Amino acid sequence: MKTKIELIRGDITKIESDAIVNAANRSLLGGGGVDGAIHMGAGPQLLKECKRLGGCETGQAKITNGFNLLAKHVIHTVGPVWSEGSPKEEELLKSCYVRSLELAKKYNLKTIAFPSISTGIYRFPIEKAGPIALKAVKEFLEKNPDTFDKVFFVLFSESDFARYKKFYEECFNNA
Repeated sequence: MKTKIELIRGDITKIESDAIVNAANRSLLGGGGVDGAIHMGAGPQLLKECKRLGGCETGQAKITNGFNLLAKHVIHTVGPVWSEGSPKEEELLKSCYVRSLELAKKYNLKTIAFPSISTGIYRFPIEKAGPIALKAVKEFLEKNPDTFDKVFFVLFSESDFARYKKFYEECFNNA
């Protein structure tokens, strides 16, 4: 696989890339956590552009400009809220990553940065979400080998970063 995958402990709003992914709510009008930080960093123009998008369904993705962020674009995706731990929730989470990558490919973006979607306020257990995220990206890259130069996973906390390192080893080194 030509695409480099990099795990970073830090703030996704400080990542310089073609796109960062926003773990958004269905309205796309801002919220807490990653969503709030991205809206704050991008400035009021982001909210204005998001209002024109008319929301987004769970598992889907939409794109906007990055405005005051270092990233040129923001890809907004709506992750599932953890409830029963059903296969449908896992499929919707996988879809967030795949739809975001498809959108980035459509816009010919070469670098994209993901947070850990749905593992904050949406309570999706990171022990399930991390492997789903990494496998979804790995499968996409295997089918689209020359699409991206780099895919980042940006984890805010030290514990999430440590977990993703473990998931990465299991996904890419034990394949």
